[in-house]
Amino acid sequence: MFVSPWIIGFLVFTAGPLLFSLYASFTNYDITSQMDWIGTRNYRNMFYHDPLFWKSLKNTLFYVAFSVPLTTIGSLLLAVALNQKIPGMRYFRTVFYLPAVLSGVAVYILWSMLLTPGTGLVNVALSWVGIEGPAWLQDPNWTKPAIVLMKLWGVGGGMLLYLASLQGVPEQLYEAAELDGAGTFRRFWHITVPMITPVLFFELVTHIIGGFQIFQEGYVMSPDMNSPGSPMNSLLFFNLHMYLKAFKTFDMGYAMAMAWFLFFIVIILTIINMVLSKFWVHYEGGDNR
Repeated sequence: MFVSPWIIGFLVFTAGPLLFSLYASFTNYDITSQMDWIGTRNYRNMFYHDPLFWKSLKNTLFYVAFSVPLTTIGSLLLAVALNQKIPGMRYFRTVFYLPAVLSGVAVYILWSMLLTPGTGLVNVALSWVGIEGPAWLQDPNWTKPAIVLMKLWGVGGGMLLYLASLQGVPEQLYEAAELDGAGTFRRFWHITVPMITPVLFFELVTHIIGGFQIFQEGYVMSPDMNSPGSPMNSLLFFNLHMYLKAFKTFDMGYAMAMAWFLFFIVIILTIINMVLSKFWVHYEGGDNR
């Protein structure tokens, strides 16, 4: 009786819509008319007749391939730097964490202004050292690197988790390694990294899942608001293409087929990470968990 509100809520708001979307992915569904069962036609059209499907998938894979390792490494290095015992460190920790608190459309508009060719602060700063900045969001070759650069600005969220894990590493391990003659890098690689691998594993899995869900950046930061994903569909990420199919052309059945395809990609990558974790994730108890 006590758990029934959660069960009812799960069935109505999670499991029900999930099963409905699976069924709808095999239908010709446009929200307003009755569903017509068409079998696997949506999936065949997705693979064989929609070039933008592959374009959006390629854009998303590019973003995940670069943003996940760079933000992970950036968060870890920043946490190591902010873990030093020097005066005023609490102030710097707060400053570097603040960008992680900010989110949403306002941040994307701000970065669109910063990356404006000629007058944007990023290119102005590059000109101070004699570098001519690219066109960023107006150049198809630089749009995705610009998004990755923007994500590096918000590594403070991951930094906080790494900082907490770094402070949990026993000091006696460092003392024993120092007595054995281990240098700074060897202590970091053989003590720090293995002891924080559970947090690294958590961050890796969540960043991959979040990377495949990128949507707002392509929608808001496109130079032409009438053509989300521009220029030349270089910012047409998978979720953005799925959104346009669902709510611009009202091809809801096709959009749900795309959603399930993305679901299986994320599930497969998560399972691979779970399987490989037993080879590199270290827990203090010594057991794989």
